[in-house]
Amino acid sequence: MPKMTAEELDLFIQSHFALVDERFRVENVGEMSAQVRMLYHERHLRPGETISGAAMMTLADMAMYVALLGMIGPVALAVTTSLNINFLRKPAPGDLLADCWLLKLGQRLAVGEVAISSQSDSTIVAHATVTYSIPPDRV
Repeated sequence: MPKMTAEELDLFIQSHFALVDERFRVENVGEMSAQVRMLYHERHLRPGETISGAAMMTLADMAMYVALLGMIGPVALAVTTSLNINFLRKPAPGDLLADCWLLKLGQRLAVGEVAISSQSDSTIVAHATVTYSIPPDRV
């Protein structure tokens, strides 16, 4: 059962990460899963009028963080140890949705899978695997 709601996670992230501001919105948190929306902004575009890889990597990382904190609670010091992403298609300008599933949730490590799709088309545009380190004291 998740320990934090989508609303609690939104507030937690906004209060701990000034860089994130309102670019991301937690859409849903479930058992070992989460969905996060990256709101479209022109700053996400790269030449060729497509969303940049850096923006999609940030979204994948944020989705994993949200899914993890949904399960373990507000642990600000959980950190990314590995992120591997495959860019499958060029997304058109618009909101992106990241669906994340935790594959393993241990005492010190969590591993997840993220599928990113465009709001206008449910076809997956990027796929990532992400590993997080969970601090022993969970502070």
